[in-house]
Amino acid sequence: MVYPPDAQGGRRVRCDGEILGRALGPTDLLEFLRRAGLDPDDVSLDYAGFIEWRGGGPSVWAPEPGAE
Repeated sequence: MVYPPDAQGGRRVRCDGEILGRALGPTDLLEFLRRAGLDPDDVSLDYAGFIEWRGGGPSVWAPEPGAE
């Protein structure tokens, strides 16, 4: 699960109940997935069935204007 962007523009990433870290962009997210045992070459960030995106999809890394 990728949480909504925070005030600094990062997104918290969780897999199987474990927080993997705070991704600042797609490259960070793919690295977290690699560390979790997935091959980044086999991962499509656009495939909704694989990643649960909250607060925007894979192109959203900045917080909404006015968000705290």
